[in-house]
Amino acid sequence: MARGSTRGSSWTWEDWDDGMGEDDDAMITYNPNDPASHRDPFPAYRRLRDERPVYRNDELDFWAVSRHADVSAAWRDPAGFSSDHGPALEEWAPDAARTAGFVAMDPPRHTHRRRLISQGFTPAAVRRLEPDIRRLTHTHLRPLLDHGGPFDFTDLAAAIPVDVISELIGVPLPDRPLLQRLSRQIMTRDDPDGHTTPAMSQATADMAAYYAALIAERRARPRDDLVTALLHAEADGERLADQDIVATLILLGIAGNETTSKLLSTAWRCAWQHPEQRRRVWAGETDVSAWVEETLRYEGPAQYVARRVTRPTTLHGVVVPAGARILLLVGAANRDERVFPDADRYDLSRDTGRALAFGLGHHFCLGASLARLEATTVLRELVRVVEADYEVDLGAASWAASPMRGHSRLPTMVKQRLAF
Repeated sequence: MARGSTRGSSWTWEDWDDGMGEDDDAMITYNPNDPASHRDPFPAYRRLRDERPVYRNDELDFWAVSRHADVSAAWRDPAGFSSDHGPALEEWAPDAARTAGFVAMDPPRHTHRRRLISQGFTPAAVRRLEPDIRRLTHTHLRPLLDHGGPFDFTDLAAAIPVDVISELIGVPLPDRPLLQRLSRQIMTRDDPDGHTTPAMSQATADMAAYYAALIAERRARPRDDLVTALLHAEADGERLADQDIVATLILLGIAGNETTSKLLSTAWRCAWQHPEQRRRVWAGETDVSAWVEETLRYEGPAQYVARRVTRPTTLHGVVVPAGARILLLVGAANRDERVFPDADRYDLSRDTGRALAFGLGHHFCLGASLARLEATTVLRELVRVVEADYEVDLGAASWAASPMRGHSRLPTMVKQRLAF
């Protein structure tokens, strides 16, 4: 059987003989945009960790590492694994920072830009949102409970984060459905080869135009919101340009919606699939925060981030050439048995301290505290007001075609146990 070269590396598949048969070797494939990867990437992840810890996809021109040690080491090494082409395959470009903002920068530029942005995204500002998250949960949950029948949990899971991030940013209520629609379109991966589609590009342009207009409005009429805070953020005499603010708002608007909504739906489904773990939460034996953390490890929304290898790098005897794009498979690393014993078991009592759901080092997710607060608050309210014996119609569920792994539909049926 013929095997492909590594495009620029001196290493080929023939150079690595680990005793595997040809047929087994040919079966190891990974494409993050394949619908099979959206549904269940974990068998492939296991094989990659065990058999191909440095994986090469010639057709789509990327490499991938899947073991926890390799993913975490790369994340901590921005000099060797650069973010300057962006975190996603579809938007890989030398000018990715123009639309992706500071997540497509390396230190020291990234450090300085993040310091400016964090002035409008402080822990105190995030904590102040908790009453609003609780109120919004009630607002969106009450009509579903009053209806008394089955409903799509993803509707609830999507509606709350879009309202929360919109209130933080300062997006008026009538505009939020538009931004939710644009966010979903930007995150929809219709092309299995990982190409940016015209619909994605148009949605990104529309969202950028919306936020540019909102910035102009806040410059004329400041308010107590994130846009105004970013307009006034200053470090070493420098302020953010409008383009930087737009990129930041797009990032927060998309990641703030998609990450949390996918996390909520996945947590709801995982607890249903593991009734003993669910019983412990409803009985108060396990805190809801542990439910959130184990879901982030077990089936977190973010499955990979992309990096550019800046110099020839040898990993497990394989030379990855300079300039290569490499995927850090977060979803695989979080199931690595070398770090998490019995990693395929959903266990709310496990130590999740080394999970990589929000990254490491310079690029640790700026919105991690908000995502955790939202998910914990929403799920805590659900535990309080509905019975533990809810049902999920997994046969009617569907998966989103998105780099953020999660459901696009998750029918559920609940019984109310406490009036609002």
